[in-house]
Amino acid sequence: MSTFAKRERLLLADLLETAGPDAPTLCEGWTTRDLAAHVVVRERRPDAVAGMFAKPLASRLDRVMDEYAAKPYDELVQLIRTGPPKFSPFRIKQVDEAANIVEFYIHAEDVRRAQPDWSPRELDPVFQDLLWSRLERTARMTGRHAPTGLVLRRPDGRTAVAHRGTPVVTATGEPSELLMFAYGRQDAAKVALEGDADAITSLHDCRQLGL
Repeated sequence: MSTFAKRERLLLADLLETAGPDAPTLCEGWTTRDLAAHVVVRERRPDAVAGMFAKPLASRLDRVMDEYAAKPYDELVQLIRTGPPKFSPFRIKQVDEAANIVEFYIHAEDVRRAQPDWSPRELDPVFQDLLWSRLERTARMTGRHAPTGLVLRRPDGRTAVAHRGTPVVTATGEPSELLMFAYGRQDAAKVALEGDADAITSLHDCRQLGL
């Protein structure tokens, strides 16, 4: 039985393939080639991934990213589609689901929503609930740099506090859209913002939202 992580992986690969190597993405400064290289390095080069979190190691990550970005684009897409190498922990279903559902969903939307003719994607309620559960667990982390208080609210009224502070801005939307907003894709997220007008502007323009 297919998992959500596998479904999102294959969708991301299809979107990258269709867009080609030079299309824009929502990741500032990254083309689809750069995004594809990031995904492959994350899964296949754990020796370099530490550079995402530790500045002293960032130069090594940059070098490895450049090496992979220089590979044929079709090869990068195929590496994403076929998944991590045999002995990678990502081959374990539980690890794959825990680590990759949100990663692949967001990056698929990074490709989709950067195109001028993109259209909203219909997501089933089970997947929306799963995204909400992940967002609840990471809300404080994604919102830690918010310049205002931030509450994430589903249309049914369930909430998660992403940042405590005043004034408070409430973002309302489906979990998939709240996820995009909380992970720094404010311009592309379909959410309604309520609160002080200046606070909303400050939050919307904050480039530090997200992990």
